[in-house]
Amino acid sequence: MHPLPTGCWLWTGRLHRNGYGAFWDGKRLALAHRVAHELFVGPIPAGLTIDHLCRNPSCVNPTHLEPVTQRVNDLRGNTMAAMRARVTACPQGHPYSDANTSRDSKGRRYCKTCHRDRARAKYRRQHPGCGRVVP
Repeated sequence: MHPLPTGCWLWTGRLHRNGYGAFWDGKRLALAHRVAHELFVGPIPAGLTIDHLCRNPSCVNPTHLEPVTQRVNDLRGNTMAAMRARVTACPQGHPYSDANTSRDSKGRRYCKTCHRDRARAKYRRQHPGCGRVVP
């Protein structure tokens, strides 16, 4: 291990293609961060994965490792899906709340308020003069 000023303990052995420390334990390829967590903290609960709080995949410092669900781990990352999931309002500022959010056939969320506004505008374009209040 090689400590850094950030507190990361960098794995100096083999790195897996995705940047995680790895080694052969005699039976299988073991991931160094998982083994470090098990040695210094304890067993990883069933159904959980290890999240690097420092965002450094070669770090094996147990204080930088946290067991979380795969969904939490994914959402904490920098993937496009994670970045979109962290957005709490549509571009017009309407909240992505349970009451104001729906999903299309591909599973993408959309703002019900904006969707309704677009549908009304389309109806007005297709039916000019209909629904106008005459003074």
